[in-house]
This record gives sequence, C-alpha cells and structure tokens, in this order.
Amino acid sequence: MNILKNIKPPLNGEDFTTLLNHKNIKIVRIISSDKLDIVEYIQEEDEWVLIIEGEATIIMNNQKYNLIKGDTLFIPSKTKHIIENVKSATIWLAIHIF
Repeated sequence: MNILKNIKPPLNGEDFTTLLNHKNIKIVRIISSDKLDIVEYIQEEDEWVLIIEGEATIIMNNQKYNLIKGDTLFIPSKTKHIIENVKSATIWLAIHIF
C-alpha cells in the first residue's frame, strides 16, 4: 500500500484510515481539511504523530507545537491536547500504543 496515493482531503474534518491494528499498536493515516472543530482530546493510549505533508498546531500542556513536514510529537496517554490551524490536505501518520 502506498499511503501517499489518491489523497483527497475531506471538505470538513478528517479522514482516518487504519493501516495496521496488531496487538498493542494501531497505525492510522489521517488526512485533514483546514476546517476542523476545536475538540479537546484525552486518549487512553500513548500516541506518536508524524506530519508527512502539510502543517498543524497542537496545544498540549499549555504549550503550542507548530508542526511542519517531517516533525513528530509524542502525546502521552491521558494528556489533554487540541489540534488547530491545520493546513488543508495535511497528512499525518499516528501510532497509538496501548
């Protein structure tokens, strides 16, 4: 599978494609539009994200992380975070560790 082929950003929100779900790991490709609802996430699992293409800002622990292509960020479980200022067609790789 080529995760960069046939990329069509949604008009609103995000498109999630699970690439692997095995034992304690889930790998997801996310394609974001630039129109996201501001949501405060608190997840039960650790998450590591990579920006494959595009830009986004994540607010976590009162700190802003301005992510661009190639940047990564580790989000520990039970950590409040908000995604904002996403460039249309931003492609993420998210690895959830249970």
